[in-house]
Amino acid sequence: MNQTQNTTSDYAKTEIAADERVPAINITRDFRATPAQLMRAHTDPELFRQWVGPASVTVEIDLWDARTLGCYRYGCLMGEEMAWFRGTFPLISDTTLVQTFCYEGMPEAIALETMTLEDLGDGWTRVHSTSLVDSFEGRDQMLASGMDTGVNDGFAKLDALLTSGAV
Repeated sequence: MNQTQNTTSDYAKTEIAADERVPAINITRDFRATPAQLMRAHTDPELFRQWVGPASVTVEIDLWDARTLGCYRYGCLMGEEMAWFRGTFPLISDTTLVQTFCYEGMPEAIALETMTLEDLGDGWTRVHSTSLVDSFEGRDQMLASGMDTGVNDGFAKLDALLTSGAV
């Protein structure tokens, strides 16, 4: 099964695709930014809070230790409900971020996420992100959950932060 969703913004196209061989979701997106800016946006809690998730959520950072072998916990306020997410950072380098990701409402479903940053030159960087989940069923549920809205809204907010010079 190959589920792909493409979204075009002023800057780049986001590709979200189900891997046919393993229960994983691959996301690829180009940004007008350096790898260092994008890594900072993913590891600085104040920046991360401003761009992650759908436009309709407010993010609260509970715990943030963005370093190799660190951990995190944050909540997304959606209407009256707070959804909590947590995980660890097994590895953070200049161009790679590996983290575990868990929605606290489903603690048995832990994803292993790997993001690599590819410097394309001329001020552009390609983000390659893979979320490996526990089953093909879990992967398909994740894709059907509306995750594309959160990814695309979040990337639009990240574009705005980059354009404004906040990152």
